[in-house]
Amino acid sequence: MKEKITAAVLGPDGKPVAGIQGAIIRAIGVQRPLVVAYLRRLQRKHPRADGPEMARLLRRDYLVAVTGGGAAVGASAVVPGIGTAASLGLSAAATVGFLEASALYAQSLAELHGITTEDPEKARVMVMAILMGEEGSAMIAALTHQAAGRGVGPVKGWGSVFSNGKSSGAWGAIGAQVQKRFLRKILATQGASIIGRAIPFGLGAAVGGVGNRFLGRKVVESASLAFGPVPTTIPGELEPRKVISQVVEPSRVADGEDLEAARTAVERAIEQERLRRTSGTP
Repeated sequence: MKEKITAAVLGPDGKPVAGIQGAIIRAIGVQRPLVVAYLRRLQRKHPRADGPEMARLLRRDYLVAVTGGGAAVGASAVVPGIGTAASLGLSAAATVGFLEASALYAQSLAELHGITTEDPEKARVMVMAILMGEEGSAMIAALTHQAAGRGVGPVKGWGSVFSNGKSSGAWGAIGAQVQKRFLRKILATQGASIIGRAIPFGLGAAVGGVGNRFLGRKVVESASLAFGPVPTTIPGELEPRKVISQVVEPSRVADGEDLEAARTAVERAIEQERLRRTSGTP
């Protein structure tokens, strides 16, 4: 059974089967408008939250999201009519969902530190490194300090390198090296979770939920190491009113109906972005 499940993710050569690698890379490619919209929505719900409180809310939402997804897919293994093969398909989807949630969390936390994620190459490198944990932080420190002609510096706070003005081409070159190691690591880690979630007779739900929560906490620890303490002040660009002024005319912002229309437009944009990445549309 285990060999059949592993073969569905990795081919005979040990490389990801067709489609898996592309799905993984798309999952970590969360675009900045989605990240900013999420942060602004949180601020509307918690208008008195400062930076550290926003970080706590991000962490809470993230762990709930990844734990719920793992448990839900694990439970599907015991639903009548869903066999192991079908459950594996759902588990692979849960892996993509885990990566997507992790990317949203990592980029949102970066924005709270004033590190913008407009450059998609830079954002992908950052997310991959965070998901790789200590190995990723050491790799980024080595690559960026080597490029600057210096020795490897301290790993703690390595996320600050993403606030500099490196060109997209520079991040692309660094990303090519990071991506190779990232794919090997994430498939080895999530491959075990996929197998766990596909175990029938109710065990899959426990493995899926607990496994994802463990991995989620590792991502939280890695992100904390990368960025350090969260500044108290939230960057002005993330203020909720700014998203409203982009959707409706400024002179009409005070109108309650327009406020609701603006929020609806943001939700629609978020859903469209999710659909775009799910379908693989560039």
